[in-house]
Amino acid sequence: MVRGPIVMMGYWNRPEETQNALRDGWLRTGDGGTMDEAGYIYVIDRIKDMIITGGENVYPAEVEGVLGRHPAVATSAVIGIPSDKWGEAVHAVVVLREGMQATGQELRDHCRSHLGGYKCPKSIEFRTAMPLSAAGKVLKSELRKPHDAGHQP
Repeated sequence: MVRGPIVMMGYWNRPEETQNALRDGWLRTGDGGTMDEAGYIYVIDRIKDMIITGGENVYPAEVEGVLGRHPAVATSAVIGIPSDKWGEAVHAVVVLREGMQATGQELRDHCRSHLGGYKCPKSIEFRTAMPLSAAGKVLKSELRKPHDAGHQP
């Protein structure tokens, strides 16, 4: 949460979202992070993007960072998809670099060598491009749609 003279006054023509975000003069950013001993703050990821799988919290940015270190990966987006066994399962959507190849198993093995097993993608989907907003941000809501269709929470 932040507050100060430079914090927004609200969302244009979206009073309900404004009410949820601004309370008692504080802006709830939706970001999760940590603070070190010196008082420096590190943003880890968006809280709404956090995946809870088998009772464990997985921050997509951490998994995306590991996938991004694989030489064949151009970009990735990690989302939680419904799972009867785990509640949510870690799912990666990957765009490979032009002319490069990798298998889902190869990328899972790469993740397993850098992350705890529960953080590794249970499934990997390959695409040629990501759905992007006008600002160039990956639209994770679009990536979730096919997995959420017909699923009853």
